[in-house]
Amino acid sequence: MKTSILSFFLFIAISLGTSLNAQKISDGQSVDVNGMSVTFNILNKESVEVGGKPFDRYKVSATVKNNSDKSYNIRLSSFPQIVSNIGIVELDCINATGAKLTSKKIQLKMKAQIINVTYSAYDKSGKFTNSTIPVTGSYYFDAGDSISDNAIFIVPQGEKPDVSVRSLK
Repeated sequence: MKTSILSFFLFIAISLGTSLNAQKISDGQSVDVNGMSVTFNILNKESVEVGGKPFDRYKVSATVKNNSDKSYNIRLSSFPQIVSNIGIVELDCINATGAKLTSKKIQLKMKAQIINVTYSAYDKSGKFTNSTIPVTGSYYFDAGDSISDNAIFIVPQGEKPDVSVRSLK
């Protein structure tokens, strides 16, 4: 019993801590987040029926522009490496249902730097050949760069997307 109460308060503290860093953003608005300008736009709205209930389906777009002098870089090492922290900002739609495999958030991520690597090997016939493959060498978000992405949010009918934005860096 004590552990479940402690777990509940820990969950509330973590949720409150992450929501304190978030800022509300509405259609057509730009918000400054740590020197980055984040813009949110509603591109399209239509009414849909999901499970016999009416909902509004919004196609939305988000853009982040690095207005600071700071560049973000993740350099990869020479062996296989799994990188999961390439997000710059996250826009979370609080009232999105996620129905019909739609989104509840948009995460804008750093750009991948692709390097063409040439290697030599023997093919099936035994002939020595050179081949080229694309390899991700790093992830970056330089000063002045912009990153955009689209998503679909389904919200209860009559409501607009209730979106907040927070920095992941």
